[in-house]
Amino acid sequence: MLNEFLANFSGLLAQGTLDTLVMVFVSTAIAYVFGTALGVVLHLTAASGLRPMPVLNAVLGWVVNIGRSLPFIILLIALMPWTAAIVGVSTGVRGVIPPLVVATAPFVARMIEQSLAEVSHDAVEAAEACGASVPRIVFSALLPEALPSIVRGVAVTLIAVLGYTAIAGAVGAGGLGDIAIRYGYYRYENEVMIVTVVLLIILVQLIQTVCNFIARKVDHR
Repeated sequence: MLNEFLANFSGLLAQGTLDTLVMVFVSTAIAYVFGTALGVVLHLTAASGLRPMPVLNAVLGWVVNIGRSLPFIILLIALMPWTAAIVGVSTGVRGVIPPLVVATAPFVARMIEQSLAEVSHDAVEAAEACGASVPRIVFSALLPEALPSIVRGVAVTLIAVLGYTAIAGAVGAGGLGDIAIRYGYYRYENEVMIVTVVLLIILVQLIQTVCNFIARKVDHR
């Protein structure tokens, strides 16, 4: 029975796992580019930041909060025309990456903002005393000091995006979520459903373990 299952579904599950990993890591990497920039600006323009700008901070905070409040499945469907215009398709692995980025970037921004807020003022004051500019303070003091917290945040983000990809399977995005719905739900292939769940659990454990290891290595406190 096992041999029959492997013959029928091993290739499908392998491709689904690969598609899921591509969606998770590509979208998270892009989201961190935008989210980190946004998080840094939110931190700098806060009342206690290096460059307080209440109006800008309030507007950006409002935008981030709206992005975080939208359920992913609604965002995914709402962005389909825009996604098709950008990448040429609105479904499949490529089609789900833009909505994943849009959904994840605000989440990342808040995590980066929080990580930077945890940095000791002594490190910032030392950089200021040396006459460092704001960009130099960000890259030489704030981000390096916040790196362990940021890495732990990466684990949370990757796991959240992994959950989003499973949701995206409901609209034909591909990956393990799509397989679970098409075979486990619609065709009553319970074994496929169980295996996809196990694979997702394994991916979560691997992501958390690797990120914890990296965070320990970069934490020199």
